[in-house]
Amino acid sequence: MKQTVKFDAALIRRYDKSGPRYTSYPTAIQFHEQFNEARYREIAAATNTGANARPLSLYFHLPFCNTVCYYCGCNKIVTKDRSRAAPYLERLHREVALQGELFDRKRAVDQLHWGGGTPTFISNDEMRALMEQTRKHFNLYDDDSGEYSIEVDPREVGPGTLPLLRELGFNRLSMGVQDFNAVVQKAVNRIQPKEKTLEVLGEARDLGFGSINMDLIYGLPHQTVQTFTDTLEQVIAADPDRLSVFNYAHLPEMFKPQRRINVEDLPSPEEKLNILQASIDMLIGAGYVYIGMDHFAKPEDELAVAQREGSLYRNFQGYSTHASCDMVGMGVTAIGSIGNSFSQNVRTEDEYYQALDQQKLPLLRGYELNADDLLRREVISQLICHFRLEFAAIEQQFDVVFAEYFADELAALAEMQEDGLLTISDRGIEVSPTGMLLIRNICMVFDAYLSQRKQRYSKVI
Repeated sequence: MKQTVKFDAALIRRYDKSGPRYTSYPTAIQFHEQFNEARYREIAAATNTGANARPLSLYFHLPFCNTVCYYCGCNKIVTKDRSRAAPYLERLHREVALQGELFDRKRAVDQLHWGGGTPTFISNDEMRALMEQTRKHFNLYDDDSGEYSIEVDPREVGPGTLPLLRELGFNRLSMGVQDFNAVVQKAVNRIQPKEKTLEVLGEARDLGFGSINMDLIYGLPHQTVQTFTDTLEQVIAADPDRLSVFNYAHLPEMFKPQRRINVEDLPSPEEKLNILQASIDMLIGAGYVYIGMDHFAKPEDELAVAQREGSLYRNFQGYSTHASCDMVGMGVTAIGSIGNSFSQNVRTEDEYYQALDQQKLPLLRGYELNADDLLRREVISQLICHFRLEFAAIEQQFDVVFAEYFADELAALAEMQEDGLLTISDRGIEVSPTGMLLIRNICMVFDAYLSQRKQRYSKVI
């Protein structure tokens, strides 16, 4: 499967403004604290009945890290003290039990993900206990048919770590790499020998992990086209199933660790664009499919197959093959999506402990989607996942006349059509190879809340 993504530097510069990544619509900025535990419980109960009883997806946030990576913008707890995980996990077990009570045990868990932080920061016994608690309260598969994934830092993988993860039921993993270059690694405080990364990759393959992903970041200190393509050549030779090539967003006023990065060492905007173009050319030349939004996959990988079949989905973990799940988020800051609602947990350890010590769900805020939200979410999802939109399908699903309902949006897309980013016909919208890299800009046209937000987003490229 050969795919074309056209890189037009002049257009990218013109459209390179800030905007959401659309891991949800509406985005988390719209969440509010009037959405409370009582309402969450009502919605969860309603999803257990009849046609509403969809499979489940479970997300666990394990926020601990042994060292801080200066580029990181995740919610994390950096500590050398491994015992700090114990009180957190005690409360996480309680949350698993409280959430498990809300959902019919007949509802299978199609998808499970441990993220962080560094999930393998916790001990083998703690990992085993957490999975046992999960199996006690939720209906997990025992035949390896679920998509059960975990984020791993290769530096935190010991001799028995991966065999234990397979034993616990994990069959997918994502590895943080960022860059193999030693100068770059030192500048971001992530010293990770290539040999260790490749050793973990090889062991994971031998143990039967599938859809193995590597994360890279472009735009870090001291990176150039030459240094990053050197890393990319080595990564392509390692042959991961998926690759995420993220743009580093330098927002030191929002993320304190980034203040340790010397801004003079960052590549220029021009160099970043050149790195991106070289990366896209190399990966597509090596046979990877551009899924969208920094993601690439082999043609036979589940993500690429789902995109071809029209079933690809986007959620808080990125692109997903399980659109038909209710997602339960557990742990600090974890976000869930139950029925037509979003919910997010409290942000700090203290708040998290206090809620669960009182046998309350640690809910901070949430949002219930209205009819307009549901319509716009579907439009944005189709565009960001499949680069096309069929008006008839939307009209049938939502009982609207697309050209009338979205008259202003279609008018706003006219300039993008003139610039060659997309084609609007009587049948629908087709994103061009040039527009694929600017899909966030296209989606932003359909975002009813964007002008109301006072939030700093990352640049779209």
